[in-house]
Amino acid sequence: MIENLNIENIKDSIFEEYKKVNEYGEEYWSARDFFQILDYADWRKFLNVIEKAKISCKNSNQNDLDHFVRVDKMVLIGSGAQRDIGDLQLSRYACYLIVQNADSSKIVVALGQTYFAIQTRKQEIHESNAFQKLKSEEEKRLFLRDELKKHNLHLASAAKEAGVVTGLDYAIFQDHGYKGLYGGLGAKDIHQKKELKKSQQILDHMGSTELAANLFRATQTEEKLKRENIYGKFEANKVHKEVGVKVRQTIRELGGTMPEDLPVEESIKKIENKAKKALKNINEK
Repeated sequence: MIENLNIENIKDSIFEEYKKVNEYGEEYWSARDFFQILDYADWRKFLNVIEKAKISCKNSNQNDLDHFVRVDKMVLIGSGAQRDIGDLQLSRYACYLIVQNADSSKIVVALGQTYFAIQTRKQEIHESNAFQKLKSEEEKRLFLRDELKKHNLHLASAAKEAGVVTGLDYAIFQDHGYKGLYGGLGAKDIHQKKELKKSQQILDHMGSTELAANLFRATQTEEKLKRENIYGKFEANKVHKEVGVKVRQTIRELGGTMPEDLPVEESIKKIENKAKKALKNINEK
């Protein structure tokens, strides 16, 4: 096992510490290193986790060969002879899938789930051509609000499959997500803390940072509900709150501002109207 494996090391640096970069400038982790970081004693059991992660990769319409790259790893076996025990170069996405399929009772696995989930989502957003082209805060808000609308529909569908059926059920389900992310504050509490009028919607007055946190909460809850075949509205509520808590924990660890303390922004509907008018003027010209 890796020496001096303690919680502070894990939280602060261990996943970054073992990251490598290949000749093309692409980051990766060694499966042999990852096996030790996640505190597995049996390599064969860890290979079972990797196989589950590969299946998840394929189910996401990704080529597993792009994320799990087989390489040689030679070890001495005596008298100067060597034997290839094999290794894999794991992409950040592969690591994310592995920690999602690993033994979540291990503290290091739980921390890895938080770390790779948020880092993977960051990478997805920053690699998005659409997001890269955005320059102003208003454009970022429009992009993220649109993404959140789409993923809230996916989340509603996943919640329905889990047994969240009625409108009241879904309102309670959403409130649990907010309570996890906003330190116990539900939708009404957030509305009050932000001093919004009754007619104003919380999501319409979020800045890009707050929208991104809520987008991450929604996408990760949807995936967890599906991946773990969660059923029952009480279990679904629990999952939504747990994901919110993990996102909040990550924001705190990164030194970010808690979402309830972020400023209230101009209604995004006004920005949408400005964008429509600008597009109309361009078309007319």
